[in-house]
Amino acid sequence: MALRTKKRTNQDKVSLEMTPMIDVVFQLLIFFIVTLKQEDINAFTDAMRPQPDPNPQPVVTEPTTILIGPDVRTGRDVLVLNGAPFTEKQLEDRLKRFARMDANTTIIIKCDERSLHGSLVKVLDICTKVGLRQLAVFSM
Repeated sequence: MALRTKKRTNQDKVSLEMTPMIDVVFQLLIFFIVTLKQEDINAFTDAMRPQPDPNPQPVVTEPTTILIGPDVRTGRDVLVLNGAPFTEKQLEDRLKRFARMDANTTIIIKCDERSLHGSLVKVLDICTKVGLRQLAVFSM
C-alpha cells in the first residue's frame, strides 16, 4: 500500500491567535500583583541605609569675599580672603578647595578705588582657572 501525501493548500494553513494568549498573560499578571503581600516584598528587599561619611566635607554657607586693596607700607595690592591676607598662590590653592566643594560658590570681589586694575585681572584669572564661574565685582 502506498501512502498518499496530501498537499497543503492556502486554506489548510494553521494560524496561531495571539489575542487570547495576551489576555491570559494579563490576567495572570493582575492575579499575581493583587495577591502579592507587602511583607513578601520587604522580606526580600535589602533596604539598609549606608553609613554616613566619616569625613564630611565642610559646607560653605556664606559667599566668599575677596578684598583687593593697596598696602600702605609696600605700595602693592594686598589680597584678603574672608578676612585673612593671602598671596596669589595661596589664594589659588584656597579657591581650588572651594571649587572642589562647590563650583557654584558665589565669589564677591571688592576692589578699593586705589587698587591696581592688574590685581583685579589676576584674581579673575585665578577664579576662572580653578573653575569658579559665579563672580561679582564691586568697587569700594
